Amino acid sequence: MWRRLRSALRSLRGSPAVLPPGSGGRPPAAMERAVVRCVPSEPKLSLRFVLPDGSARHMQRDQAEPLGRALARIATNAAKGHGKASKKSKKARAEGGAEGEAAVPAVRLFSRDGAAVAEEVPNAAAWQDGAVLHIGDARYRVERNPPALTELRLPRSLLAGFPVCPKVSAEFAAPQHCLFRWFREQRPAGSGDAAGEAWVETAAAERVFTPSNALVGLRLKLRCTPGDGEQRYGPAREVESSGPVEAGPGACTFDARHLYTKKVCGHGSVRAVSYNILADTYAQTEFSRTVLYPYCAPYALEIDYRQNLLKKELAGYSADLICLQEVDKSVFVDSLAPALDAFGLEGLFRIKEKQHEGLATFYRRDKFSLLSQHDITFSEALLSEPLHKELCEQLAKYPVVQEKVLQRSSVLQVSVLQSTTDPPRKLCVANTHLYWHPKGNFGTFLHVG
Repeated sequence: MWRRLRSALRSLRGSPAVLPPGSGGRPPAAMERAVVRCVPSEPKLSLRFVLPDGSARHMQRDQAEPLGRALARIATNAAKGHGKASKKSKKARAEGGAEGEAAVPAVRLFSRDGAAVAEEVPNAAAWQDGAVLHIGDARYRVERNPPALTELRLPRSLLAGFPVCPKVSAEFAAPQHCLFRWFREQRPAGSGDAAGEAWVETAAAERVFTPSNALVGLRLKLRCTPGDGEQRYGPAREVESSGPVEAGPGACTFDARHLYTKKVCGHGSVRAVSYNILADTYAQTEFSRTVLYPYCAPYALEIDYRQNLLKKELAGYSADLICLQEVDKSVFVDSLAPALDAFGLEGLFRIKEKQHEGLATFYRRDKFSLLSQHDITFSEALLSEPLHKELCEQLAKYPVVQEKVLQRSSVLQVSVLQSTTDPPRKLCVANTHLYWHPKGNFGTFLHVG
């Protein structure tokens, strides 16, 4: 990845610079950045830059507005900024009698080839990547929709021997094109003072990092540089773990199963995994701790601890399809989706009615694309679908049972997938969690029917 970045930087250094009109053939001074965000689905574009007086400007302009109006507003802002700076200057106050208004600087926009952009051109077409904005003597290189990170987060719980999968959200970038650098904490020998902390870069340069036992007791830091498929890179961001790496549980029962699933299935084969992962809202009840799982230590039922095991187990199956039940919404959004995304899986989530947990279906992106998604609530389908009319009539004979069935929040998550290598082949994946109660299985039977 770093070779790609160095290559991109060398190409930038080697490319001929376009000298702005009036420069007399002299190369311009280093340019500041003028960052433009322009999305077709939004009515306005944003423009961010820093004026020569150091004041930052963030403007919102209509995309259909003529460029000339936007340039006039920039000139007015620049003049105001210069005027405020002059009023604060003791020298300016001493020198002058009348503090006349600051002169309005000339503001022009030039395309990448050096031609002036006409003022009647709409903003959306005028502000192109590589254009040069002139504000008086200052020059700004326009960066249109540069790669940018919107969120970078590390898991709260880190275990030695278990993959650390950061949550990476970006705009005009993709995680597979971002650059990652991992650091471990190092304190001077014999000093526990946090002020003396230093960071040492590890050899890992991938999105997923698995800390070794040697890192137990040390925190981690990640530096991420957003990138796109055109070798453009935005400003890097860093995030530090909130706590140190802790010792893992050692060998797990799923390690032996992983010996048979080291590689993704080849063409023509599909590996599917279905797993009820026990929602946190159910794991933390007194009934769960004392009756259902009395053999589990309290820490083993904590969601932060269980998430590490879940992510490692699911990733190790190299599955093409994963259907999960009892998935907390926060666990899907903040943990499972980012983690499995790093292993090439796209996730879909359907929450149950009036619940905090639901169903999650993941599919391998390089094998499948999503054609359509259909979520069905059993109670609604029972009442609205003509197919179930006879069943409803029979159920009405037992009002107590009918009430119990209609109160259930069970849902069916249906995903229709298409093969990326053989488009005529399609696959319908149904994921559900049927109601069960130790005192009666009527709910399960009705849902299956």
